[in-house]
Amino acid sequence: MLAEDILLKVNKPARYLGGEINSVVKDNADVKCKVALCFPDVYDVGMSHLGLKILYSVLNERKDVACERAFAPWHDLENIMRDKNIPLFTLETKRPLKEFDIVGFSLQYELSYTNVLNMLDLAGIPAFTRERNESHPLIIGGGPCAFNPEPMADFFDCFAIGDGEEVILEIVDAFVKNRKNGEGRIALLQQLANIEGVYVPSFLSRVKKRTVLKLDEAPYPIKPIVPYVEIVHDRIQLEIMRGCRGKCKFCQAGIIYRPIRERSVEKLVSLARKAYENTGYDDISLISLSSGDHSRIKEISSSLGVLFKGKGVGISLPSLRAEDLIKNFLFDTTSGRRTGLTFAPEVGSEKMRKIINKDISLEALKECAHRAFRNGWRRIKLYFIIGLPHEDYRDLDAIANLAKEISEIKTKVDGIPADINCSVSVFIPKPHTPFERAAMLSIEEVRKRQRYVKERSAGSRVKFNFHEARMSYIEAVLSRGDKKLCICIYNAWKKGCKFDGWSDYFNFNDWMAAFKEAGIEPDYYSLRERGLEEVPPWNFIEVR
Repeated sequence: MLAEDILLKVNKPARYLGGEINSVVKDNADVKCKVALCFPDVYDVGMSHLGLKILYSVLNERKDVACERAFAPWHDLENIMRDKNIPLFTLETKRPLKEFDIVGFSLQYELSYTNVLNMLDLAGIPAFTRERNESHPLIIGGGPCAFNPEPMADFFDCFAIGDGEEVILEIVDAFVKNRKNGEGRIALLQQLANIEGVYVPSFLSRVKKRTVLKLDEAPYPIKPIVPYVEIVHDRIQLEIMRGCRGKCKFCQAGIIYRPIRERSVEKLVSLARKAYENTGYDDISLISLSSGDHSRIKEISSSLGVLFKGKGVGISLPSLRAEDLIKNFLFDTTSGRRTGLTFAPEVGSEKMRKIINKDISLEALKECAHRAFRNGWRRIKLYFIIGLPHEDYRDLDAIANLAKEISEIKTKVDGIPADINCSVSVFIPKPHTPFERAAMLSIEEVRKRQRYVKERSAGSRVKFNFHEARMSYIEAVLSRGDKKLCICIYNAWKKGCKFDGWSDYFNFNDWMAAFKEAGIEPDYYSLRERGLEEVPPWNFIEVR
């Protein structure tokens, strides 16, 4: 437990208190395996992640398993912890991480890699697997970044690749059996390597991703933790389906989360009702890669509208196709409080839509925006990508023009153009996608194109937010990296790199120095187009 005088010295001390509504503390006398789920970012970000909530619920359903949480401490608390030799601890019992049997990290973003090393160091756990022994926890990783685990392979005992609900329990079972038989760490790793969806770097073999096929039968948190502090996604998250019917060539999620699996309307209504009763949240977000792809989305919308009628509960619908909105449920007046709408056209020109295989009708998008403004919606957010293969400056013109056109549509409704927020990311070739071998644009060219788009929208009510080019470059290096990058990541952390996904703390020069120190040319991984004869480092993972 942190002393009160320490908590009073740090920003958002409630991040470190624990004891939130629906958190779970168990009697260790009944526990055979202690698991710490770690998110390599601050509490506010990590507690917004649905996967963490699912695994926390799954593990704590087991009477013989105690699952607790740990997050990356912010700089202020980290400095105090190092000064006073306070090891990294979990929120539930304040137990040091190194006292757990299994420590699992959620790898959602390549720029969180140095935070993983920093958390291990704060916990007193050696970063490299070769330096750990029987006294140390088993370190496992999972999440989308695990689909190319090689840049982090030297730091993890194993990776869980694919859906985690079932495989995490099989890992726990293997651990409990191994301990009971007194077989040791090497034997445990051999046993884990035989589990479908588990990659053990010390026993390299082909790995098939793990897939949960029946979502209605899959466990889901009906008593999610309610934080004391505001988090990024401070609402009920209702996963209505997994997978995506789209086949966008740049999208890794569309590949790794196949096949399409839906939850039934009846199950979703039941989950929503229970989560509402157990939390008191008045916002529900229908989570999926593309919510409109659900075959019964209109029934879901209307059923939730009826369930929460008169209760002031808002239903948010992220990343929807315009055609689905018009056809299915956007204008159902029972659907509750109007919140924001988000669309992901990604590109502005017909040429680029064909190149990336993006199935979207711009006319439907414009019609949808008009109906939305007419029916009470006031906010629309658009997602775009620049730097895609074969993009030219006419395609950038099309992005700016599309955003301005949507803004002007509201003028026809109330005489005032809409404020349109556009989030513009940089194309990064990702493993397992059709574009995995493509080259990324140089930092200089990315910045040039960002300036161009911004200039084309000057004087309008359109706001463009661009992802930082140098951060995208490092992400691209790590995304397509191999084991040679392990030492680079370690060097970067030793130089002070952490919270690299936060622009205020990202240090490009330290990263470049880390590559140079290891004798690695980062352009080799990011800016180079790869030939068909080249075998990528992630080729041993079967995703289809």
